[in-house]
Amino acid sequence: MDSSVPTPPFEPRPRRRDRHGRGMRGPVAPPQVPLSVSRGETFRDLVRDSVERLERRWPQLAEVDFVVLDVPSTPEETVPLGSALPAAKGRTAQIVVYRRPVEIRTKSRDERSLLVHEVVVEQVAELLGLAPESVDPRYGQD
Repeated sequence: MDSSVPTPPFEPRPRRRDRHGRGMRGPVAPPQVPLSVSRGETFRDLVRDSVERLERRWPQLAEVDFVVLDVPSTPEETVPLGSALPAAKGRTAQIVVYRRPVEIRTKSRDERSLLVHEVVVEQVAELLGLAPESVDPRYGQD
């Protein structure tokens, strides 16, 4: 049977409350709100900020790879907060910061930021063969 009534174009239905009347369904927070940023991303930002601070004074750090890992892969007697691997054949120098050991030792974002910077400074000093105080004159004063 032919219908002479044309079909209306497809229009999305308006958003309605969910079946139980508790509100609109959707994301808890928009992407630009810090709530939607994971702890790992926040930690990487802290490491990046610390590295940028040091690169102004030490331009050779641009050739070093900075890596964030959750935990150390090899079990040791004491849990390291970071490690420095010198350059080898076919591989650039690398500094690793371990996220979970640092997070466990800090209570607030400010403490975490200070500890991350200390770890990065210590590993850069080890890599360059210098004292941490010469890498960052404010080391240990915060």
